Amino acid sequence: MPIFPSDGRVLARAIACAIGAGVVPAHATDDPPRPTTLREVRVSATRQNSAVDPDMPSAVETVTAQKLDRLNVVNTEDALRYLPAFGIRKRFIGDENATFSVRGTSNQQSARGLVYLDGQLLSNLLGNTWGTPPRWSMAFPENLARVEVLYGAYSALYPGNAIGATVLMTTRMPDRLEVTADVQGFTQHVDTYGVDRDYGGSRQSATIGDRSGRFAFLLGVSHLQSNGQPLVYATQNRATATGAGVAVSGAIGDTGANGLPREVLGINAEGQEATSQDEAHLRLTYDVTPDLTAAVTAGYWSQDLTHRTESFLRDASGRPVYTGPVTIDGARYVLPASFFAPSTRQSRNYLYGASLGTHRQSGWNIEGNASYFDMDRNRDRVASAVGDDGPGLLTAGDGSRWRTFDLRASHTPDTLDANTHVVSVGYHFDGYRLRNASFVLPDWRNGPSTAFTSGNGGSTQTQALYVQDAWQLDERWRLTAGARYEQWRAFGGGRATASASTAYAPRKESHTSPKLSLTYAASDALLLRLSGARAYRFPTVNELFQGSFNGIAFINNDPNLKPENDLSRELSAEWYRDNGVARFTVYRSDTRNTLFSQTDTTVFPNVTNVQNVSLVRTRGAEASYDGTGVVWSWLDLTANAAYTQATTVRNPRNPASVGKQFYRIPRWRANVVATWHADPRTTVTLAGRYSGRQYNTLDHSDIDPDTFGGASAFLTFDAKVTWRATDHVELGVGVDNLTDRRYYVYYPYPSRTYLVEAKYRL
Repeated sequence: MPIFPSDGRVLARAIACAIGAGVVPAHATDDPPRPTTLREVRVSATRQNSAVDPDMPSAVETVTAQKLDRLNVVNTEDALRYLPAFGIRKRFIGDENATFSVRGTSNQQSARGLVYLDGQLLSNLLGNTWGTPPRWSMAFPENLARVEVLYGAYSALYPGNAIGATVLMTTRMPDRLEVTADVQGFTQHVDTYGVDRDYGGSRQSATIGDRSGRFAFLLGVSHLQSNGQPLVYATQNRATATGAGVAVSGAIGDTGANGLPREVLGINAEGQEATSQDEAHLRLTYDVTPDLTAAVTAGYWSQDLTHRTESFLRDASGRPVYTGPVTIDGARYVLPASFFAPSTRQSRNYLYGASLGTHRQSGWNIEGNASYFDMDRNRDRVASAVGDDGPGLLTAGDGSRWRTFDLRASHTPDTLDANTHVVSVGYHFDGYRLRNASFVLPDWRNGPSTAFTSGNGGSTQTQALYVQDAWQLDERWRLTAGARYEQWRAFGGGRATASASTAYAPRKESHTSPKLSLTYAASDALLLRLSGARAYRFPTVNELFQGSFNGIAFINNDPNLKPENDLSRELSAEWYRDNGVARFTVYRSDTRNTLFSQTDTTVFPNVTNVQNVSLVRTRGAEASYDGTGVVWSWLDLTANAAYTQATTVRNPRNPASVGKQFYRIPRWRANVVATWHADPRTTVTLAGRYSGRQYNTLDHSDIDPDTFGGASAFLTFDAKVTWRATDHVELGVGVDNLTDRRYYVYYPYPSRTYLVEAKYRL
């Protein structure tokens, strides 16, 4: 990798740290050494190829396109699954609700993470649950040049939603005519809870791109068809009372996550999801001048999804039983009419973005970035009972959307000598609007809606000003200080039923978040960094305004929720060698007013809604290594381990949770990825993932982890063989969950899954 100027070779490794742990430093030249400073050199990819500011005061991990080619990647979120302290909530290939957990943030806290594609926000900050995941589908995994992950909200450049992590994805733009075509197929066999069958699907994608002088474009389309394994099982606690009912067989005796015996009666609710998804992505860039580039992005994603249900119960004639009173081994159970009701979902989303910015190596740089995400169509049709027709309910979120605008200016001196400054200043705006409404359906599957039943909605808006200064104190010390001032508003909130409505008063809050980081180059190969930051994560529209109506009053939502107030500290050491980088980090976060859905057990009747948990404290450590050619030249190795102790310290509304590990955050996570370059055309990758015991409840009442509804510890292995058959054709065979480990994170996760793929590159 070229470095300039040449006299700064001894700190190339330190700069590589700042732009991502996946960058390997260049070899030194033969020039004699000179006094070093932390930023005396430039890596040529810093501005053009990396989305990370080179003065980022936090741990950074990078996954390159070359690494992605060696892994089993079907959906974009697969790029993150081997990163330190990360866990991906991906229940099956094509799961639209793929959130991530990291350090002290669980996969139920989706608003505590940011995902960007070329500066366009893909995070759905309308809510803070598994149901508002990042819109990964707007990015094509085969079009990515790199994925960079920033841990924590230590930089003033990003909002408080970065408490968990910030994911920056960069699209690879072509330098010449490029045509690609990919075909993937996958299948798994499920043998559990009365199910014994195969589930699978396929994905096809194609892209075309070219560059002509100053203009470049990249266009991609894809189609995914996937049948996931059953996710939700119909259960009832084992009964002892007797009574009249249809005598049935087929129920499966089991123990629930709470330790109580139960009967598994079939597949219901989300059931078995069958999804068909279409995607399109267009990116255009134009070099107005050698230093000024304009870009336009457009994305499209649509989905047709069916939640399939099935009853295991059979009467004396062998006919399935779906509803009414039944007896199982003499005990009486009552199945509600909606117990096995199927449902469908239709989604249609658009992303529009534009940017204009300079990319000079020194002097002033200015960049503007605007994006608009439109949830044009988002509809769930749910039957009232089993049947191809009949009444049901339509829930529509059409018109929900978010928009963002960022303007940033930065100045870098020509030479980074002692007592020089790299300064960034900026302005940020975002606006979110939620619109949900429910209607009666005389014909649940195809008919038009009629009477309005309920609705909710509202808006939030944030404006921010920030400044950050990286001050080179002397040859080895650098102090990075910043502050972010944010003004947040919530307005237009309201709820309604067919017979009542209420509106909520507007709110406004302002907070300032200071940031501070001190970096020391202890030697040519060792970098030490101590960082601290305050961050505020404001409530989402969903948390404020989405609740329910009990016929007398609106309940289960609190429009006066406080923002999360997080204080984080981190100490990192990073070692660099010619063929790799190692990192060790210890960290602590104290988050006051954590926003989470819980049950207030101090009132009667108990109320379950989004509440402020007074204090959650996270302490942890990470160790990671990323190297190439670690055994001669034929083995690449990535390995990491993370320990996280996330504890509920104060929670007056749910005292039983105090002192317990927080929801769905395991104590231990570990990953290893080893790639063997068997010959110039063949690579073999073996990867392992470990996650310790988790809990699906704040009070740890889910005592049985290895059952539907529990949260297992698990160790799984993945493998892939890639063979470049010709200069244009690459073939791959892979398997996920090689040992067929059965494990649960509430839902049963995939069994052993086989994948095959063929790629064409022109």
